[in-house]
Amino acid sequence: MTTIWRSSAGYDDKLHEECGVFGIIGHDEAAAHTVLGLHALQHRGQEGAGIVTTDGKNFFSHRALGLVGDNFSSEDVIETLPGFMAVGHNRYSTTGGDRLRNVQPLFGDFAFGGLALAHNGNLTNAISLRRRLVERGCLFQSTSDTEVIIHLIARSRKPSVIDRLSDALLHLQGAYALVAMSNDLLIGVRDPLGVRPLVLGELDGATILTSESCALDIMGANFVRDIEPGEMVIASKDRIETRQLFPKQASRFCIFEYVYFARPDSVVEDEGVYEVRKRIGAELAAENRAPADIVIPVPDSGVPAAIGYAQAANLPFELGLIRNHYVGRTFIEPSDQIRHFGVKLKHNANRATVAGKRVVLIDDSIVRGTTSTKIVNMVRQAGASEVHMRIASPPTRHSCYYGVDTPERSKLLAAQHDVAEMAAMIGVDSLGFISLDGLYRAVGEQDRDVAQPQYCDACFSGDYPTALEDVGNGGTTAQLTFMLEDA
Repeated sequence: MTTIWRSSAGYDDKLHEECGVFGIIGHDEAAAHTVLGLHALQHRGQEGAGIVTTDGKNFFSHRALGLVGDNFSSEDVIETLPGFMAVGHNRYSTTGGDRLRNVQPLFGDFAFGGLALAHNGNLTNAISLRRRLVERGCLFQSTSDTEVIIHLIARSRKPSVIDRLSDALLHLQGAYALVAMSNDLLIGVRDPLGVRPLVLGELDGATILTSESCALDIMGANFVRDIEPGEMVIASKDRIETRQLFPKQASRFCIFEYVYFARPDSVVEDEGVYEVRKRIGAELAAENRAPADIVIPVPDSGVPAAIGYAQAANLPFELGLIRNHYVGRTFIEPSDQIRHFGVKLKHNANRATVAGKRVVLIDDSIVRGTTSTKIVNMVRQAGASEVHMRIASPPTRHSCYYGVDTPERSKLLAAQHDVAEMAAMIGVDSLGFISLDGLYRAVGEQDRDVAQPQYCDACFSGDYPTALEDVGNGGTTAQLTFMLEDA
């Protein structure tokens, strides 16, 4: 689903992974377990959620804007979703904005029966495909790139749902992790490069497909393995089979999943996210140590890296910023006066901890720099004698086209300024980023293979691993969104 950069509160300055997917087959309480799975994946999307279930004959659906807990906690809702199989989806800032018609899973009635489809990622040829489909008479009901897949399935001449879906995928470019269900099958598939995550789990004989292992933990399910790049998993009530849809090639998994997107308690591509983030902090300390008295994280995403930095630098780790966890994205419609409070709605400096201290602030990334500037100012107002900022990722200089809502490149601070200029603009005594090689070492590689990178790191390097049919390398995520809205 193509994403846009926006902030309802006017001060959100993070990159956001857009979606989480969950599917289960072979359980009498499929809907309830899908609710649990989506709750665990809430960090991957907060603007809408949907669940589709089936009893093998009929399909049942509930979709809503807002958080999972606000829309699926009622027993009355769960009772409207009977069946032994379910697919669920959490959505973040997608094309079309806050519109219910874009909330997934999408559903279609086909000659072979019903099909519900949930998608995490972004298709880089969605506009081109959509225009061709419209010219051939297809009528679109949403502005989501996921609907392109529905129409490709409908137009396929293949005999079965599996063959039609496989046929449709041959037309796609970009990144996708899909979970789909027909009347009797649960299907999961990853793009040929494995950019977006998808894992296989098991619970009392039921098969689960989901974005992260934390969605398995919440219900006591067992993690089985990661779905391989280009692999399709097909699960019925009593068996699982797999198909390799594309020739095997080197994975280009999104490295930013380790930095920020995935939950710290998840295991991603055989690596514990929390431990990776601590190693990132240790690498950062080795490369960019600052003269300081204490290390404090920008909560919550900066915490593991700050722990690793503090341990490697032999400095005290302190909670110098306290986060208010009860501020949602729709907490308030900010007037100019309220907007002035900025990040204080989410963070407050712990004056007793930082006053008179030389502080190292650890954060996961700098996007536009607006939040960083306000946080640095907050720490200085609390009495810090020096503020040094260290970032647990390389400078973000390029837009993402694979499922991350990135500002257009002209609004990325690191795309317009060098590190010294950024430091002056943010107001820190010094600024340092982990190197790209250092990030690779933290995730378990020796260094980045320049000829064949082991991960997708396009937001840092500009090295896009797939064709960008709809936009050139100099284009923007926002431009792609507007084009799709007009398509």
